[in-house]
Amino acid sequence: MYKVFFKRSMDIFVTVTFFLFFWWVLLIVGYMVKTKLGSPVLFKQNRPGKGGEVFTMYKFRSMTDAKDSNGKLLSDAERLPKFGKLLRGTSLDELPELWNVLKGEMSLVGPRPLLVEYLGRYNDFQKRRHEVRPGITGWAQVNGRNAISWDEKFRLDVDYVDNYSFFMDMKILFLTVKKVFVKEGISQGGEATAKEFKGSEI
Repeated sequence: MYKVFFKRSMDIFVTVTFFLFFWWVLLIVGYMVKTKLGSPVLFKQNRPGKGGEVFTMYKFRSMTDAKDSNGKLLSDAERLPKFGKLLRGTSLDELPELWNVLKGEMSLVGPRPLLVEYLGRYNDFQKRRHEVRPGITGWAQVNGRNAISWDEKFRLDVDYVDNYSFFMDMKILFLTVKKVFVKEGISQGGEATAKEFKGSEI
């Protein structure tokens, strides 16, 4: 029953409640992004959702548009200032994804939506992460986030697909709040977030 009805109902209830009572948080963060990083305030990118269907995901911008002498964008790590690191470390950059949740493209909890170009690199096991809606947070995020290997991320994603329940989702949400304060696993060594996924042998 939870998988069929209540999970989606919970997503809508929590999202609407947040917008009603904490809309001012979005305004403050948006103003700070505009002041410190410039426009556009929102970062938009196509990501694959349930069934691999592509949608536009929204986040607060966290990187600058700094370029080298040849006009080429600098690396992600070089374009991520202290304020951007703060946004990512506190997960405030993820707040606009609540709009994706309200639209039914994402859930509060589920496998994180990855890049569209990764779709052709998945094997049959890895593709199973798309059997459910992607989430703002997920089982892999509270078990290492970007600090764990791709193989381990996919194993955790599929474990979630096979076993998620109301109590598992509550546990993930609780651990997510805890992770925000601990600030663990935000990035892999030498990367702004995680290394590119190029395929594996799972």
